[in-house]
Amino acid sequence: MSAPALATYLDAQGRPRDGAPLGMLLSAYAQRCGSAPALVIGDRTLSFAELDAGANRLARHLKACGVGQGDRGVICMPNRAEFIQAMYALWKLGAAPCPISYRLVEGEFATIVALVDPRCVIGDGATHATTRLFINVDQPLPDGLSDAPLPPAVAQPGKILASGGSTGRPKLIIDPVPATWGADKASVFRPAGITTLNAGPLYHTMPYNYCILPLAEGSKTVCMTQFDPVRWLQLVEVHRPHSVNLVPTMMSRIAKLPAHVTQAADLSSIQILFHAAAPCPPDIKRWWIERIGAEKVLEVYGGTERIGSTLIYGHEWLAHPGSVGRPARGDEIVILDEDGQALPSGQVGEIHFRRPATGPGTKYGYIGADTRIRGDLDSFGDIGWVDADGFLYIADRRDDMVVVGGMNVYPAEIEAAIETHRDVLCCAVIGLPDDDLGSRLHAIVELAGTVPPPGDGLAFLASQLRLLSPYKRPRSIEFTHGRIRDDAGKVRRTSLRADRVREHGGARPD
Repeated sequence: MSAPALATYLDAQGRPRDGAPLGMLLSAYAQRCGSAPALVIGDRTLSFAELDAGANRLARHLKACGVGQGDRGVICMPNRAEFIQAMYALWKLGAAPCPISYRLVEGEFATIVALVDPRCVIGDGATHATTRLFINVDQPLPDGLSDAPLPPAVAQPGKILASGGSTGRPKLIIDPVPATWGADKASVFRPAGITTLNAGPLYHTMPYNYCILPLAEGSKTVCMTQFDPVRWLQLVEVHRPHSVNLVPTMMSRIAKLPAHVTQAADLSSIQILFHAAAPCPPDIKRWWIERIGAEKVLEVYGGTERIGSTLIYGHEWLAHPGSVGRPARGDEIVILDEDGQALPSGQVGEIHFRRPATGPGTKYGYIGADTRIRGDLDSFGDIGWVDADGFLYIADRRDDMVVVGGMNVYPAEIEAAIETHRDVLCCAVIGLPDDDLGSRLHAIVELAGTVPPPGDGLAFLASQLRLLSPYKRPRSIEFTHGRIRDDAGKVRRTSLRADRVREHGGARPD
């Protein structure tokens, strides 16, 4: 496309226009910004022109392989420039990207790929084998591919994200909003033309919002290949980011560095520290508030489904410690009891959101799971309460789910793997407090035979644990001959957890 045509996707101030395809916006900024740095990742720095040229060449290769409008493409690799180029390459063809974790074991990977039913899988040399069209970014692209901008195309749905289901089965969350610029992409906390720093894996929603999307509004994005607290401080000093995103585990690891290291770091460029994904320990929250200022610490409670959200700044949190904030503009929180009746402030129930309709075709969809929609209300499944001032508090992050270092882990999947052992009658997995990860996984295993000697539990179940991704593997195990489930087959994980926290302050290491 010509430079004048690309320029029409930007307004007079150089910001993206509503309705502009994301793939075309990257080309527009490549034309506008040229050699200005767009992406810093690991030891690589790519300009807008270089980033867009690589995405254009990859898009043409995908097109030659049969990928086009309306298709789906799985992206599976660690944080690297090619991950981001693959996202934009698919958008440039009108195809929906589905980024998934590269840490999945083979069975998990195959299950999710089957659910997505993609035209292609884009990965690297470590990606599991697949019968789908596979594009290995470690291999050079064919010669002769043009790096010029492609004709405009719009992907709808705009993206598909993978997540574990509450039953332990994986599910897909379909974002039906097209891959065009609009209110759902913009953020007052991340204005155009700034520098952002991302520390999380690119297949998650928050890094998508703070690393992949900023490139479509002319911002420089700095992305860590793997989180390291000292390196994070160094990147802040070198690149002076306006906005950063962290999960509480990362916040904790930075805060617990030696005082002389954290005090020497210049964090004055940070205007917004955006954190989400898990509860933040109060002492860690206070450390950050004192270190960079309460007005700069912003916590968000919400989800990929975008059914509603709450926001809370540090100064509000100090007045309402433990809260995740009040609903965003236009959203309404309704707390329901088990019978679906609304509860008054101060009473605990399931948290539901009511969000005004934003037009047809804007409601998320699931593959592999059922929604929790009740009329015009929807829920993430968490329970909590609202105080008299309208501030929301989370009582439990779902009945079963455990949040480990910002990652959602569902016990049913782990229990099913452990119960494949011939001597295991039953298993319950719970989360116990952990200063670093927020929660650590602990398995309570009902055996038919002899209990292994102390310290041998993880080895006893080694074959079963290898069926799970590393972050889903329990850190400690206890064995029992007592019954874990009642006659109805139910397990009271909240009670199991409370007993262990009360008696031992957590689980004794196995």
